[in-house]
Amino acid sequence: MTLFIDGDAFPNLLKPIVFRSIERLSIPTKVIANKKITIGNSEHIEYIIVDQGADEADHHIVELCKKNDLVITADIPLADRIISKDAHAIDHRGELYSTENIKQYLAMRNLMESIRESGEMTSGPKAFGQKDAHAFANQFNAFLAKYY
Repeated sequence: MTLFIDGDAFPNLLKPIVFRSIERLSIPTKVIANKKITIGNSEHIEYIIVDQGADEADHHIVELCKKNDLVITADIPLADRIISKDAHAIDHRGELYSTENIKQYLAMRNLMESIRESGEMTSGPKAFGQKDAHAFANQFNAFLAKYY
């Protein structure tokens, strides 16, 4: 299994959590973003900077991702593409996307985008905090215990 991190919006609170697991389990990891992102220095981590542009990092992740890999991303359309490749995706708040739930998340995301495009003011997601980092850590560790 390779771990892919969609680095463009990766929360700082998650970096030490993920880094410890990468080191402890020697997980081959690719951090992909359109700017320099650092999780930590490790022989197990490869940093890949892609061209600027919408979804460039996403396209690269999908291209490299294989069956049973894990992608950490808050991007629901990317998670959908990953799930369709029989790989796994987890978001920053600890939601493990699956074939059973990804279409529902995608439909809700598309609905909210449509509402915003119509001019309706909507509140974005709540601020990322310790509770979210804790939920992520629990889900991430449970995933690693099951699949790694």
